[in-house]
Amino acid sequence: MTRRAASLLIDRIGELTTNDDAEGGRLRDAAVVIEEDRVAWVGPAAAAPAADDRFDAAGRAVLPGWVDAHTHLVFAGDRTAEFEARMAGEAYAAGGINVTVEATRAATDAALEVNLARLVAEARRGGTTTIETKTGYGLTVDDERRAAVLAGRHVDAVTFLGAHVVPTGADPDAYLDLVTGPMLDAVAPHVSAVDVFCEAGAFDEAATARVLAAAARAGLATRVHGNQLGHGPGARLAVEAGSLSVDHLGFLSDDDVSALAGSWRDWDGGAGPRGTVATVLPACDLSTRVPLAPARRLLDAGAVLAIASNANPGTSYTSSMAFCVATAVLQMGLTVQEAVRAATLGGAIALGAERDGWRDPSGAAQGAVGRIAPGARADLQLLEAPSATHLAYRPGMPLVTAVWRAGRRVA
Repeated sequence: MTRRAASLLIDRIGELTTNDDAEGGRLRDAAVVIEEDRVAWVGPAAAAPAADDRFDAAGRAVLPGWVDAHTHLVFAGDRTAEFEARMAGEAYAAGGINVTVEATRAATDAALEVNLARLVAEARRGGTTTIETKTGYGLTVDDERRAAVLAGRHVDAVTFLGAHVVPTGADPDAYLDLVTGPMLDAVAPHVSAVDVFCEAGAFDEAATARVLAAAARAGLATRVHGNQLGHGPGARLAVEAGSLSVDHLGFLSDDDVSALAGSWRDWDGGAGPRGTVATVLPACDLSTRVPLAPARRLLDAGAVLAIASNANPGTSYTSSMAFCVATAVLQMGLTVQEAVRAATLGGAIALGAERDGWRDPSGAAQGAVGRIAPGARADLQLLEAPSATHLAYRPGMPLVTAVWRAGRRVA
């Protein structure tokens, strides 16, 4: 950890990924100037202005910090046995979540926060500078509220996921009343969005629609876990509700793909009507042994794509966005540039954080994330490699060697 200079020049960058379409998304022999928590200048290294301090990138690659738009980090307990059973051929089922629910309810606030802070620190070291996380392992009014409060101290966006599964022994109708009534009321001041797991073994179409409607009445954005274990209505419902994203997407019909792509038809990249981001979770697909989401098909159709880790103790116990990017390139048919964009700017769009002035859980306005451009929040990662291509060319290698978040070096 180092102090933040009033201004910092990161110089002699071999390859700079900006996600700025005007520059084709990449610059060679580049430099960046950071002032306080924002990017102040981007351009050729030979034209870089002076700054109070200088960091020599020595020809290495710089890209935006990862934006992980889907995690579940407030939990206790271990599900190693479930993972071993799955690797031995047992199919994944949504009900395994209740194992984590029992452990999380029994944990103290202090224990949950220590584990949360540990996981966030791991993600930071891996280049992740913006993190969304969900509640959903408490499933009582008090436990969901405390998860939201704890999460808000450590991450950039908090999502209410009371509609994760029906807790063991609970009546489904009574629990849905609780989620859309007292539980939502208790959690709403501490979250920016509401999620629902629309899947066999979790919540059906009617229940999902009811959760989305309750969120809208509360003035909260929505997300959907959908189409993970089989074909279903999740993607369609997310588009119809104007949800920020629908996540998982291993099983999509042609109509689902068309709906996701069509939701962006009238978006001009600004403050006008936006669509529903298709968020794919490669590490989860590998762990649950379901088909990898059709990322190539979605992009080719015109959908906006995000890649996220789905870090959680049951189905994707990793926060390595670099691993997810490498998987997207090596097994899902994306180019390196497409995968990096999905794991940075795509995640930002899925959080509504690609625009200046979005607010974190404390209510503070933030600079746009997911790109390196003047005015954006100064979130950058430096690779021990000359280009971002090495993320897939050298999969699994610890290439991230420095990380800045909001202008401060954090790893």
